[in-house]
Amino acid sequence: MKPVSVVTKEEWIAASRAQLAREKAFTREKDKLTEQRKQLPWLKIEKDYVFEAEAGEVSLEALFGNKSQLIVYHFMFGPDWEEGCVSCSYWADNFNGLQAHLAARDIAFVAISRAPVDRIMSFKKRMGWDFNWVSSHGNSFNEDFDVYFGPDHTGAEPVFYNFTDNTVYPATEAHGTSVLAKGEDGSLYRTYSTFFRGLDITNAAYSYMDMTPKGRNEQPEGNPMSWLRHHDKY
Repeated sequence: MKPVSVVTKEEWIAASRAQLAREKAFTREKDKLTEQRKQLPWLKIEKDYVFEAEAGEVSLEALFGNKSQLIVYHFMFGPDWEEGCVSCSYWADNFNGLQAHLAARDIAFVAISRAPVDRIMSFKKRMGWDFNWVSSHGNSFNEDFDVYFGPDHTGAEPVFYNFTDNTVYPATEAHGTSVLAKGEDGSLYRTYSTFFRGLDITNAAYSYMDMTPKGRNEQPEGNPMSWLRHHDKY
């Protein structure tokens, strides 16, 4: 690698202090966004979704366990796919060990995919993951949360995704993260969803890459994540 520039220690500290000031300003803005996110209105969930878990059928409410909040990762894994999406798997590599810490703050966590549960469990075992993961095969959960565009979707016609009409999306399945909450009356609500680059902050590997001189070092054109593999295929 060729250095951007080589300076004295005093000059390096001065440059680092200036960068620290910029990053502190960014952190303060992020804190403001977090507070604004907490004030978003809630959308009541009207359907009684039933999922397939390894141990049998489970309701959406049951996925909360004894928690009042539930984070859902919309994992791209279609019913006829042999393995889960590479990009979603990259994110899922961050999930092991996460649930205990979330549970301590009244939050449950689950990944949901349209693949049959036996195929999910086989892939989960192969990848060495321990997080909760259920199948929405047979219900409309993914479609209702705008991460499934129907069997006839070719990738050419526009869809509603990332809160935007007329989005051209190349696959029938999409990824994202949604937050659900249980109201005092027992009703379930959708409080927040994020897609695309909104998921960046949940990926530790990207956060570490962003600290390095080369950064993510991805291709500027085409699919920037073309370098990515399932972690057992590098």
